[in-house]
Amino acid sequence: MDFASIRIITDDIERLVQFYELVTATPATRPAPVFAEFRTAAGTLAIGSTATVAMLGEHAPQPGRKDSVIIEFLVADVDAEFARLQAALDVIVLAPTTMPWGNRSAMFRDPDGNLVNLFTRPTPEPR
Repeated sequence: MDFASIRIITDDIERLVQFYELVTATPATRPAPVFAEFRTAAGTLAIGSTATVAMLGEHAPQPGRKDSVIIEFLVADVDAEFARLQAALDVIVLAPTTMPWGNRSAMFRDPDGNLVNLFTRPTPEPR
């Protein structure tokens, strides 16, 4: 079994696709107007409109429920990426900070309120 993707369901696909195009600095692949993907070597972030899950009825995921998932991107330089994005962010949760386990992270909310973490792993100390 291979991990394939995480999909965010949204009421406003255009807004969320534009946001993640800015964050990833990559254009989305759009196989249909109601669906977009950002493919990387590690996995795929998919964005779908509510129409993509309508057949699930009452069990369909609801847009904007933001309490259980963190979308994480490994980046080369957290501080540089945060500086590039800061003006476009409505909610900054954590400015670039070195975490107790060594990662450097910056966290913010996407336009639907989902938590996004940009992080860099610690580099080995010189000997």
